[in-house]
Amino acid sequence: MQYFDYAASCPLDEEAAKAYVKASAEFYGNASSLHDIGDKARQLLEHCRGEFARLLRVPKDGIYFTSGGAEGNFLAIQALLSASPKEGKHIVTGMAEHSSVANTMKLLKKSGYDITFLPLQPDGKINLSEFQSALRDDTVLVSIQHGNPEIGTIQPIKEMAALCRNNGILVHSDCVQTFGKAEMSTISPMVDSLTISGHKFYGPKGIGVTYVNPSLTWKSFFPGTTHESGFRPGTVNVPAVAAMSVAAKRAVEQQRIRAEHFTHVKEAFIQSLSPAESAFIIYNSDLPSTVGMRVKGLEGQFVMLECNRRGFAISTGSACSVHLQTPSKTMTAMGITGKEAKEFIRISFGRETTEEDVIQLGETLVKIANQY
Repeated sequence: MQYFDYAASCPLDEEAAKAYVKASAEFYGNASSLHDIGDKARQLLEHCRGEFARLLRVPKDGIYFTSGGAEGNFLAIQALLSASPKEGKHIVTGMAEHSSVANTMKLLKKSGYDITFLPLQPDGKINLSEFQSALRDDTVLVSIQHGNPEIGTIQPIKEMAALCRNNGILVHSDCVQTFGKAEMSTISPMVDSLTISGHKFYGPKGIGVTYVNPSLTWKSFFPGTTHESGFRPGTVNVPAVAAMSVAAKRAVEQQRIRAEHFTHVKEAFIQSLSPAESAFIIYNSDLPSTVGMRVKGLEGQFVMLECNRRGFAISTGSACSVHLQTPSKTMTAMGITGKEAKEFIRISFGRETTEEDVIQLGETLVKIANQY
C-alpha cells in the first residue's frame, strides 16, 4: 500500500521514537512531583518548552503542552475569550475551519455569541476586504486557520492580525497544517494564540503545543487545574513531548529541503494526469505537500475506495470529517455544492514519497477517470 495521506498523519520519525523510549525509561517521574525523580522529568519538560519557544519564536512562558490540535484549539479559544480586553459577543471565523474550531463555535453560539463565518474565494483564500468589513465594535475574537487542511491554501494571517490589533481584537490561528511546512516567524508574533500537533510533522499522536500570549491574563477552563499552569488537567506526557520536540526540530531544520522535494513530486504527479487532464479539477495550493482535486462525475469516496483497492491510500478531506458523509467544508466554503462538492479528494505527500510513487498514483487516477 502506497501512502498519500500525510496531511492526516505521519509515521513516527525514528529519532523521535528513540527519544520517546529513552524518556519513558529514564525520565519516568511525574513532572509535578517534588522529589528528584520528578524534578528530572520536569527539567526535560522545561527544556522542550524552551525548544518550542525557540522554534516558534515566542516567549517560553506562553507554551503549553496538550493532547493535540483539537484540544488546543478549544482551550486556546476559551482562554482568549476569558482574557478579552473589551466587552463584546461577536466572533469572526472561517467557513472551512477544522471541526474542532467549528464545533467550538457552535457551542459558543449556544452561549450567546454571534458568529460570522467567512467564505473562501475561488482561490481558496478569505477576501481581506470582506474580513475587514466583518469586524465590528463588539468583535472580541478572530479564529482563522493558517493553512487549509484540504487544499493547502495559506490565509493572510499577518494582515488580518494587524487589522485586529488596531481594534483590540484577539486572534487565534490553527497552525496544525503549516508548522514545519511554511514560514511561521512572521505569524507567531502577530497572533495571540496558535496550535500545532505532533503527528503532523512525524511526532507521536496525542501530543501538541498551544501558545497563548503570556501578556494576557486568562482563566483556566477547568477550575483547580494545576498542570501546565492551569491550562489543562492531567499528568503531562513527558516522553511524547520529548519525541515531538525532536521531530519538530528536524522538521524546521529540513523545511526548505522538504519543500523542494514536495514541489518536485507534485509537478510529477500533475504531469502524470495529463492523458486525462480534462477529467480533473486541481485547486490552488500554497503548500506543495497538499493537492486538493476533483475527478469530474465521480464521488470522492468512490475514487478513494477504488484507489485503496488498487493499493493507494488517499483521502476525501480532513480526517476529522470523512466519516460524516457530508461535502468537503472547503468546497462548500468556496461555493461548490451538491454532487460537485462530494467529488473532492485530497492527495498529500511525505518525505518518503518518491517520483515513481506519484506517477503510479496519477496513472491509476487516469485509469479510474477513463473507466467510469
